[in-house]
Amino acid sequence: MTLLTVHQDNHPTPATTATGTGTATGPHPAAEPDPTTRTSTETKTGTGTSAKTPVDPTHMPRLTTTVPREYVHRSTLAEVFLTGCEQTGNTHYTLTAQWPRAHTFFTTPDGTHHHPLQAAETIRQTGIYLAHAELGIPLGHHFLMRNLHLTTHPQHLTIGPTPTDLTLTATYTPHHPHTKRPTDFTMHITITRNGHPTATGTGRFTCLTPTTYQRLRHPHTTTTPDTTTAGTTTSTSTARTQHQPPNPPPTHYGRTLPHDIVLTPTPNPHTWQLTPNPHHPILFDHTTDHIPGMVLLEAAHQAATAHTHPTPTTHPTHPTTLHATFHHYTEHHTPTYITTHTTTNDNNQTPTTHITAHQNNTTVFTAQLTTHTPTHTDTDTDTDA
Repeated sequence: MTLLTVHQDNHPTPATTATGTGTATGPHPAAEPDPTTRTSTETKTGTGTSAKTPVDPTHMPRLTTTVPREYVHRSTLAEVFLTGCEQTGNTHYTLTAQWPRAHTFFTTPDGTHHHPLQAAETIRQTGIYLAHAELGIPLGHHFLMRNLHLTTHPQHLTIGPTPTDLTLTATYTPHHPHTKRPTDFTMHITITRNGHPTATGTGRFTCLTPTTYQRLRHPHTTTTPDTTTAGTTTSTSTARTQHQPPNPPPTHYGRTLPHDIVLTPTPNPHTWQLTPNPHHPILFDHTTDHIPGMVLLEAAHQAATAHTHPTPTTHPTHPTTLHATFHHYTEHHTPTYITTHTTTNDNNQTPTTHITAHQNNTTVFTAQLTTHTPTHTDTDTDTDA
């Protein structure tokens, strides 16, 4: 059986959200009750007083909150980007999302754009959220993302003076439509901002019951990296081997902070060892028994940046197309190596970097990534004031 990267849910089932009458709100409760559903029933006593007139809900503002963090397999509320969902057809949904203007990780080094991988994370959250909230997959199930195809438009990724509000349209296609629950499906998602396409993506998800996952992953489900000392790990995959050249500045990899770097150079050209910080608050938001898929996507981005721009630079390169396939689980305790090579299109203008991750001479992840260096004309003129 081919094993793929998985997004594990280690969160307890959230308490059922209730309305003012104590009735359950359905499959995707909001984090807080909607104040528009409340009416005042208080009365005043005494001569000349009467019951208050009920408030017309249509004149009450709707308040924005995130979807439950458990429904997107995140531990931190600040890392939940989805804010709402509405079904618009049998297999069609419209969602809302918001990206913060100063995210600690998903921001380009110059601080001017949202990082394109934030779109990948938003697509990941959308697929998992719809599976739980709309398709009936219980909390506690595990998810495999078999592949991800992403296209972004840098001119609509600029950071404005306010958070970026987004609209998503999602369509899912079950691969076994006659089963009780769509446990294997492809999700196609379009992200728009102010009516302009910001990113489009397609990902295939497979859901596993806890029993199936335990059987599939044994004994790895009982072994996790040693993280008893802050900032260190005894995991083989994150240990620096001898005779490695020194790591260049973070800007060499398209980042500004050392703890965001997930690669360490090796003596072999265009080859790095995967060495993520297991305490990274974004990449390791919750405990997993394997390397998360977003870590591999970040490794692909960093390797492509280092390959195409071998000298440190503060000019950001934006991945505009990404095709990634997760072939096997990437284990914590086995060294993982990332290799790259590039090809160019017919006019020799746009290089595509091919990334391969392997453990024990087995390919666990592949990706093809095309980058774009924005110019002064790449500005989103529709940013809200």
